[in-house]
Formats: sequence, structure tokens, C-alpha cells
Amino acid sequence: MTTQVIVFVIGSCETNKLLLLILALGPRLRGGEHMIGYVTLGTNDIEKGAAFYDALLAELGASRFMEMETFIAWSSSPGSPGVSITKPFDGNPATVGNGVMVGLAADSPEKVDSVYAKAMELGAQDEGAPGPRGDSGFYAGYFRDLDGNKLNVFCMTQSG
Repeated sequence: MTTQVIVFVIGSCETNKLLLLILALGPRLRGGEHMIGYVTLGTNDIEKGAAFYDALLAELGASRFMEMETFIAWSSSPGSPGVSITKPFDGNPATVGNGVMVGLAADSPEKVDSVYAKAMELGAQDEGAPGPRGDSGFYAGYFRDLDGNKLNVFCMTQSG
């Protein structure tokens, strides 16, 4: 089973926007077959973050499914787990969490390679080129987005 990705850009918690978000995310918030509903990353530039994730997540088949002034969401399919980016609600600058990383699931080493290459093309910072990690069949490439958030793209292969 592979996990797919949604990205959210959230900036305001006004009641009507929050209700709209809850209604749209209904199945994701109720749980089900996925342990993670979504992950949120901070951004200091909504437009640059949106352009980065539009192009990056298109490599995994995701597209926008929800958008507000300070909120954008991408999904590869309804009900799939997600990743989000947001301008912090408290008005302070977004900062990177030490030890925090988001893993984007791919279905093959070739897809890992192409998503990693797209991230580099979009200005991401290299944190480890794609390749096997250990002998468990884990294949991954690591990078930081334009705000410094750490991500990887990975797949499981037949171990050796």
C-alpha cells in the first residue's frame, strides 16, 4: 500500500473558513485505513510555496483541491492522507522543526529519482541523493523545500 499526499496552506482560523475545511476534510478527519490524515509545514511565502508544491506534487499525481487566500490544498485522490503548508496563524515567521520530516511515497525507484530531480530543479536544497538506505529495501532521496522544511521521497523495493 502506498500513501498519497495532500498539501494545505492555512493562514486564518475564522469560523467560516474552519468549518469549510472540516466539511471538505470529513473522511480524512474521521480516520479509517490511514493513520495520518495530513501533515502541516510552515511557509513564509504562500505564492512561492504554492508554485513549488504545484510542480513537485504533480510528479506524484496530485493537484489542488481547495484554495482560500492563505490556504491551498493538493490531493492525489479523495480521502488520501495529506501534507500541508501554512503561514503561521500567530503571525510569527514560519520556522523549521528540528527532527521533523515529511515522507512522500512513490511507487518505484524511478519515480523517487524523478521527484527528487524535480525538487532540485525547483530550487530545493539537497539533503541526500536518491539511493538505497540499509538492506531493508528502503529507497529514498532527501531535500529541503524553499522554506527549509525537510522532506524525502521514498519507495520500498524488494530487499536483497
